[in-house]
Parts: sequence; structure tokens; C-alpha cells
Amino acid sequence: MRAIFVQIKCEMGEAYNVARLAADEIEELSELYSTSGQYDLLAKFYLSPDQDTGLFVTERVQTLAGVADTYTLITFNAFVG
Repeated sequence: MRAIFVQIKCEMGEAYNVARLAADEIEELSELYSTSGQYDLLAKFYLSPDQDTGLFVTERVQTLAGVADTYTLITFNAFVG
């Protein structure tokens, strides 16, 4: 499994609804945080090695009702202290 992080910008007033939908509908979701700044939510997903990241984000995350924009971060290594 590999982790990706997706920042999600929601339509005005929709952040909690988007968070609820993501938690209910996306099994790859590991963690979801509300954030301040340009984006409203930060989601951590674990994808299988054969899953296409772009396809996952465009078909599973961007299609949630209330999502206005996303920014995807692909990770390489996890460092644990």
C-alpha cells in the first residue's frame, strides 16, 4: 500500500458534507482533517500498488458532491521517530 494526500477545496458551506461523504463512500480513506487556508480538508488515502492515482482522484474524490478543487501530493518515504 502507498499513501497519497489530497487537499480538498469545497464549495462554500459544504466542508462537513464532503467529509461525511468521503468517510462513507471511499474505503481507501485513512484519515481526514479539516484545515485552514486555501483548502478545507486534508485526506490521506492508501492505494494498492496497481491503482492509478490520477484515476482514483478524478473518479472517487473530485466527483463527491460539494468538491470544488483538489491538490494531490504523492509520497515517497515515511519517516518515523
